[in-house]
Amino acid sequence: MTEVSAASNNVFSDYAIKKNDEKAGSDELGQKAFLQLMITQLENQDPLSPQDNTEFISQLAQFSSVESLDSLNNSFDQFANSFVANQALQASTLVGRSVSVPSEQTMLVSGGLISASVDIPASTGEVRVNIYTDSGELVDQISLGEQPAGELVMRWDGLNAEVNGDLLDWTSSHENGVGPGIYKFEITASIDSKPKQLQTALSANVNSVTVGADGQLTLNLAGVGPVSLSDVKQFNE
Repeated sequence: MTEVSAASNNVFSDYAIKKNDEKAGSDELGQKAFLQLMITQLENQDPLSPQDNTEFISQLAQFSSVESLDSLNNSFDQFANSFVANQALQASTLVGRSVSVPSEQTMLVSGGLISASVDIPASTGEVRVNIYTDSGELVDQISLGEQPAGELVMRWDGLNAEVNGDLLDWTSSHENGVGPGIYKFEITASIDSKPKQLQTALSANVNSVTVGADGQLTLNLAGVGPVSLSDVKQFNE
């Protein structure tokens, strides 16, 4: 009769350890191999000294626990894959849309406009907008005068500008406006008689979306670059 060592009598424990050891690699037992070992163990045990029932049940419980963890891990993997796929599907609907993100520059496309929004603090004096090319050349200066506290939204198409939906009585220094390109915005407000630059959110078109391995979405914006979806302040129409 073939002897089965004490080590092989505890294949359940060995299996559990191997299933949880990331370094087990190719040494890890599969279900089929494990069950075959279990059958061999039962067939070759010493009838005069059979395996203790308590130990056997304990080993079965370990195996069941390991298999339950495997099932849970598989379910989680399926959920994670489904989540990433769903994120990618949602991301595809963003391509071609306009979003507003914190930025100092963005792209003016032909026939389009740029939306710039800031939060005006209380007790603010004159609000001024300076627009530059990406090389730093001043394009236009727009004085908005005193503005009430709250959100201010200015739209500029390279020639005309409006604030909170009202067209400004303002003439661009460029008779025919400026063409498409990357432009930088600097919006300042007079606070305590000193100009203070305000954080600006600019509109930008979504060129593409990158889905990371962790499911995080990165928007690749025209004139801005990569921006995390969580940094988007507004989805524009």
